[in-house]
Amino acid sequence: MEGIGPDMPEKIPFNRPFVAGKELFYIAQAVTYGNLGGDGYFTQKCARLLEERFGIPKVLLVPSCTAALEMAALLFDLKPGDEVILPSFTFVSTASCFVRLGVRPVFIDIRPDNLNLDEELIEHSITNRTRAIFPVHYGGVGCDMTKIMSLADKYHLKVAEDAAQAVNSFQEGRALGSIGHLGCYSFHETKNFICGEGGALCINDPALIERAEIIRDKGTNRKKFLRGQVDKYTWVDVGSSYVPSELCMAFLYAQMEMLNDINKRRRTIYQYYEQALQPLADEGLLRLPARIEAEISNSHLFYILLKDQTTRDALMAHLNEQGINAVFHYVPLHTSPMGRKFGYREGDLPITENLSGRLLRLPLFHDISQMEQERVVKQTATYLRQHALRLPVSGTSTVKASRSKRSSTPTAPTIQITHASS
Repeated sequence: MEGIGPDMPEKIPFNRPFVAGKELFYIAQAVTYGNLGGDGYFTQKCARLLEERFGIPKVLLVPSCTAALEMAALLFDLKPGDEVILPSFTFVSTASCFVRLGVRPVFIDIRPDNLNLDEELIEHSITNRTRAIFPVHYGGVGCDMTKIMSLADKYHLKVAEDAAQAVNSFQEGRALGSIGHLGCYSFHETKNFICGEGGALCINDPALIERAEIIRDKGTNRKKFLRGQVDKYTWVDVGSSYVPSELCMAFLYAQMEMLNDINKRRRTIYQYYEQALQPLADEGLLRLPARIEAEISNSHLFYILLKDQTTRDALMAHLNEQGINAVFHYVPLHTSPMGRKFGYREGDLPITENLSGRLLRLPLFHDISQMEQERVVKQTATYLRQHALRLPVSGTSTVKASRSKRSSTPTAPTIQITHASS
């Protein structure tokens, strides 16, 4: 790998895709088996493994998490004029999957402790047009699914978990992605378990299985034909080409076999950052992620929160100058050009806007060395101790949102800043 100068160490990327070891062997096997178009031996192996490991009634492998989310929107039978509640702090696919059907996104603010949607704001955002909730498990840490499912039952809403980052994460003994009516996984190369591009739709409501198979297979009942349930297959519903390549699934199966090993390695990396950066948090120079208690996370990412966006941007520039690829994360969807078309504006979701502007993600990938992590920590400490202003009190700012009843349009919560210990 090339360095960045004659006296500079090698670059540390933000992510480096992990190869478990058997990927090429399984790909060669898939070629030998001959069914490369999809739903072959390895696609079925991956699906069965996920179903058995996570207690999911039916898993359908798909080309991406975006595809899984699009299928969820179709399975919920969302129509123009309907509304879906979701966080603004998420990837565009969480919203675009149903906006493409004419559905309005109702963005709500996030919790300052785990950056997941604030479940206490959901009920105030429900109207007679609300049809579903799409919670996002940020960084592999679960939203309060007990509260969310209780509200869904109370108001007869559907729930699709965007668990793109949460494969092999758990909450109260249940796998994230297995709790809502549907769950959506990602196997993109930036995730913990990868195949380049890939995803899965977790069908936890058995009543949705038959239609999901039809939507996945271009709107045909081909699965029934292959099982011998009909003598020919034909077009019976809307759908698209949501079957992944068998080669991608052969690659993925090698990763699926190492679910626990990969989680364990990432947890070691995460804990090193947590411990090594604690002195900076104690000095009030940054805020660390909240420690996880009831949830069991897959340690998908590690972020720090700086005093303000100016400090975040300056530290990010410094790290990149030193060959360390640290990056920010989502630009809130409600402040995007598309979000503004729905009437949102800056100031509507103050916690989301505040935290997204202060967040910096550090390199975290399977084969990052401790020496590389030491470089990340050293350069972060060097810059902050020389340049950064300290956070108030101990370094943790808790932003509390006041809730007001939402009628037909989103309302912006007012905020106050209180100081709490780390």
